[in-house]
Amino acid sequence: MRLNNSINEYGLVAKLFHWLTFIILLIQIPLGFYLVRLDFSDLRITLDEIHVIGGILVFYLTLFRLIYKFFNKSPRFSPEIFIGQKFISKINHFALYITILTVTISGIFKKLYNGEKLDFFLFKIRIDDNFDLADKFYEIHILSNYTLIALISLHIFAVIFHKLFFKENILKRMT
Repeated sequence: MRLNNSINEYGLVAKLFHWLTFIILLIQIPLGFYLVRLDFSDLRITLDEIHVIGGILVFYLTLFRLIYKFFNKSPRFSPEIFIGQKFISKINHFALYITILTVTISGIFKKLYNGEKLDFFLFKIRIDDNFDLADKFYEIHILSNYTLIALISLHIFAVIFHKLFFKENILKRMT
C-alpha cells in the first residue's frame, strides 16, 4: 500500500485521516445526544471531557487532512461517472469539511464562552465568559450536527447506490 494517493486510489495517510475521523464521529455524535439528556453529575463531567477531547481531535484531524489534501491531490474519478456525479461528490465533500469544522469550532466557542478552559494539547485557552454567545454557539453546534448527520448519510448512501446500481465499488478506493 502506498503512503500517498495514486491516480486510482487513496494512500495510507488519506485513509487513516478518513477512518479515524469516521470512528471518532461515530462515537462523538451519539455521545453528544446522550450528554444533552444527562443531569449534572460526575459521569456527565467525565463524558463531557471525553466529548471535548474527541471534538478537538476531530478538529485537528480535519485541519491536517485539508493541509494534506492541498499537497496530495485526490484520485481521479472513474471515466464512467458522469459530470453531475462528480459535482455532487465534490459539493458533498466540501460541505462535509465545512460542517465538521463548524461543529468543532462552535463546540469550542460554546465551551470557552461558558467560562471553561480548554486544553488543545499544545496550549490551553480561557476567555471571558459570555453566556449569550455561548448559547448562540450551542445552537450552531446542534444545527451543524444535524447537517453533519445528513451529509454523512448522503455519503454512505452514495457508496451503496454506486455498488447496487452502477456495480462500482467506490468504497474500495478508501479501504
